[in-house]
Amino acid sequence: MQSTFTGDSDVSKSMAVIACTAMAILYVAILYAPTLILCLPPSDSFQSYMIRRFICAAISSVFSLIACSLILPIQWGKSHVSSIYGIRLDHIWQAVVFPLALTSLMYAGTLILNLLLLLDSGQEDRENGRSLSLDSIKNLVHGFIEPISSMASNIQAWRNYLVAPLTEELVFRACMIPLLLCGGFSTYTVVFLCPIFFSLAHLNHLLEQAQRSGSWLKALTIVGFQVGYTVIFGSYASFLFVRTGHLTAPLVAHIFCNYLGLPVIISRRTGMVTVASVAGLLGFIWLLFPLTSPHLYNAKTDNCMCWHRYCSWS
Repeated sequence: MQSTFTGDSDVSKSMAVIACTAMAILYVAILYAPTLILCLPPSDSFQSYMIRRFICAAISSVFSLIACSLILPIQWGKSHVSSIYGIRLDHIWQAVVFPLALTSLMYAGTLILNLLLLLDSGQEDRENGRSLSLDSIKNLVHGFIEPISSMASNIQAWRNYLVAPLTEELVFRACMIPLLLCGGFSTYTVVFLCPIFFSLAHLNHLLEQAQRSGSWLKALTIVGFQVGYTVIFGSYASFLFVRTGHLTAPLVAHIFCNYLGLPVIISRRTGMVTVASVAGLLGFIWLLFPLTSPHLYNAKTDNCMCWHRYCSWS
């Protein structure tokens, strides 16, 4: 199936905002549809509970993709419809390697801390009269890659490293950003506005946290921190999508961040972690625009469509 942007946007700002809000609400609300709407019995296991959520998230994503294609001013038959959403195979290695390298700079402290743990393991072996044990290295490496290797049997790993990143990037980047750009919002406005919708999808954790902890104040504190983090990451992911026109870029960054969690900035054991974190942050700022240069991800920048906008943001 093929399509292209007609060139004359029929999307108003209000329509774009309403559509994005509806998509964010749907992404969360549909998770409760099996029990509240379909009246299905509660899941008998955590795995069946998560599978239900996976199906709901997939339905929400497909619905958002279809709705987005109907709202956007598309002329069918001239280019691949997938390019609207940044779903492309060209420049795929650039879309994986460069964003991954850039994102890893923010985790310089975390990576240094993991390296120090490896060295400590070797030091402990030497103090016990043993050479650096291959088993200790294998154990550390195993602990590093186990969350990924366990995906086949760990339903939580499927959620963290596949379903959540993929569906969230499809809805909150691939669908919403084209709508907001075509609605007439400026590029920087979109980068900072889109994460607000992204954060709305995490407010459902407020009730869950309140029920779990028994305290609304504690729940507000926890969820407030989560929302703040998602806004920061959402801005970065939106930046990657607009700069590259490639959905793979924010997707690999999303998976990487879910894998490592929050970056380690300060460690009591050594100041090297803090130094590495600061150096990584400076490197991130220095390389942010060069490593996301539109020319790295696109063969040409003339006649670019509104949802890419890389032709006017170099």
